[in-house]
Amino acid sequence: MKLLAVLATGVATALLSTAAWADPGHSHGAETAYGKPGDPKKPARIVQIVMRESDGKMLFQPDTLTVRRGEQVRFQLRNNGVLDHEFVVGTVEENLKHMKEMEKNPDMEHDDPNAKRLKPKGTGEIVWQFTKAGKFDFSCLIPGHREAGMFGTITVQ
Repeated sequence: MKLLAVLATGVATALLSTAAWADPGHSHGAETAYGKPGDPKKPARIVQIVMRESDGKMLFQPDTLTVRRGEQVRFQLRNNGVLDHEFVVGTVEENLKHMKEMEKNPDMEHDDPNAKRLKPKGTGEIVWQFTKAGKFDFSCLIPGHREAGMFGTITVQ
């Protein structure tokens, strides 16, 4: 019985530490500096974001967006590229910090309230409510992608 308890504790510890290691800085439903997960059952402004490569650059189209404080946005994401890409909403500081983590763990995949990774020709959706005014970032944090131009700015007024 004691052996079973020790094993259960060890497994639980490993699972919890793996979840924290694989998922640093993600929102998981909590309010952040840049807002909170939206309610998919409520109305939202639809913004289509296309990810692609062109002439040695990696791009989001559009790469700038202005929203009102309190506005809920339904990002409809499409990867028109030939490589995997991701869309991660955050502060510039958080995304740059997480980009460094991605360099150490390039296979880390995102499917969180504020982030989604898509295969080539894949589609996805993020519903996000911007609750605070400011300038925020969206980036592809796969190693080398942000550096190749794959980032944008969200201005919340």
